[in-house]
Amino acid sequence: INICNVTLYDGNGNSTHSLAAKKKKNKNTISIFTHHEGSVLCGSISLGHVTWKEALHRLQSKKMDYSAGSSLFPLHRCKTIHLVRHAQGIHNVEGDKNYKAYMNPDYFDAHLTPLGWQQVDNLRKHVRDSGLINTIDLVIASPLMRTLQTTVGVFGGEGYTDKTDVLPLMVANAGNSYRAAISSLNSPPIVTVELCREHLGVHPCDRRRSVSEYQFLFPAVDFSLLDSDEDTWWKANVRETKEELAARGMKFLNWLWTRKEKEIAIVTHSGFLFHTLNAFGSDCHPLVKKEISKHFANCELRSMVIVDRGMIGLEQSTTNYPGKIPSGLDLPSDVADEKSEK
Repeated sequence: INICNVTLYDGNGNSTHSLAAKKKKNKNTISIFTHHEGSVLCGSISLGHVTWKEALHRLQSKKMDYSAGSSLFPLHRCKTIHLVRHAQGIHNVEGDKNYKAYMNPDYFDAHLTPLGWQQVDNLRKHVRDSGLINTIDLVIASPLMRTLQTTVGVFGGEGYTDKTDVLPLMVANAGNSYRAAISSLNSPPIVTVELCREHLGVHPCDRRRSVSEYQFLFPAVDFSLLDSDEDTWWKANVRETKEELAARGMKFLNWLWTRKEKEIAIVTHSGFLFHTLNAFGSDCHPLVKKEISKHFANCELRSMVIVDRGMIGLEQSTTNYPGKIPSGLDLPSDVADEKSEK
């Protein structure tokens, strides 16, 4: 019998519990004995044809009863985000048949299909029927045609007329949409951010147009956060790695804490969402992990809460009240009990 002791750690490097495991000779199962918060837990994990090191990795990722329960965070350290994948683009149709179609230069900065616009209309109805349109403070869009079309179609105002004094969110037929212009009246502000773009490089569909061209097509959208008129992020011969994409996703989520808005919709891409969200949920029930990180369908919306564990943001609570106004004696009874025991 081989026996080893293992200490497991959380994402911040803190020890969570110690674990003892043993493997019987010629058996493909490890028995687990662990002590956590006064309770002894036990379970097992199948080895199969894996090394001892790989088995220990499985032990560390194994979901046991101690992962269940509630979490508590100060409200002003939280933001609500509504994550949206763009509607069906022309590249999705051909790419689903043959992955090599994503290399086709004809799909440069791909626009939505007629079916994609139907998906936009359905999500738009849901956002209004649910009341979500009334609670969103800001919409962030990846600066590509398909995400911009999805954004203004879902979160924009009603049909635009020349009689209004405001700029349209989208001019008529932008990106071969065969759609009327979309008004910015009663729409939350929309801003574009490079950090939430799709997997960068090689695929022409993920290359953006110039900002000046977008500004003509989407006059009321804010493009001021983009660094340059031309696309300097996309490289024809270099594909961003999955690790680089995930790191960019984390940078984007941390950047959100520089914003004052508390409820934000984000219209982005499948690859960006999957590789960013896959870093979360390992300390949750497996079904919760799946709710967080499974692939998004076209025009799917998923609402989540992000938490500022590391004091990245500087927001102060608008609802907390300090008490003791006017000041007076207020020794809590439990503190008095502790003092009497001493």
